[in-house]
Amino acid sequence: MIPAGTFILRMAKYLIFTTLLVIFSIGLGVVGYHYFGNLSLLDSFHMASMILTGMGPVVEMKSESAKLFSSFYALYSGIAFLSITAEIGRAPSELQSPM
Repeated sequence: MIPAGTFILRMAKYLIFTTLLVIFSIGLGVVGYHYFGNLSLLDSFHMASMILTGMGPVVEMKSESAKLFSSFYALYSGIAFLSITAEIGRAPSELQSPM
């Protein structure tokens, strides 16, 4: 078993990485929905949050460019969600072995 300090540092590292990934993903969605979907920043944030968490779209995209962005963002979000979940679960699973 690894020392508690090492484990806490490892958990902090994974937490920082996943937090940055979430911030990047939300930011990407906000900019995209604001630009392509002509949504307000608040509506863009709401839409990006709902898509990233797998809840689904809130606002219907009307233009072709908005629909394309929304489609690719949804695909990206599925991969990002799985990556974030895997990273969060990875640190405790390494409790038995040193880095």
